[in-house]
Amino acid sequence: MHRFIARANVDHFIGLLNGNDLTTDKRTGVTGLLIAELDKLAHELENLEFVERKATEGRDRVNLVRNARNGHPFGTTEREHAERLLIGCENLQTVLEDSCRRLRAKINSSSVTISTGPRRNLID
Repeated sequence: MHRFIARANVDHFIGLLNGNDLTTDKRTGVTGLLIAELDKLAHELENLEFVERKATEGRDRVNLVRNARNGHPFGTTEREHAERLLIGCENLQTVLEDSCRRLRAKINSSSVTISTGPRRNLID
């Protein structure tokens, strides 16, 4: 149940951070909450897949926003707005990538073994 709530919170906080209506202080606070929720997921191998999927989605969003920014001429308000949005996306991406690295390092350092189920003797 805790994993479900943490994942739902991660999705919610990412959604807030992908918006453009947060002040700098609120963005900082939401980022802190996101990091805390990601840290809660650092105890199980299957959560690595979830966090990596979020990082992949984030990379796609960064590319999408970068392309949109590049579509606006320099000096326009549209480009300035897109630039601010891109900076927010890149900052969020840094958080997600760092979380993936920490989770991978934690899994590697704890010598987690992945269960492959019961072994059968194929040779009689």
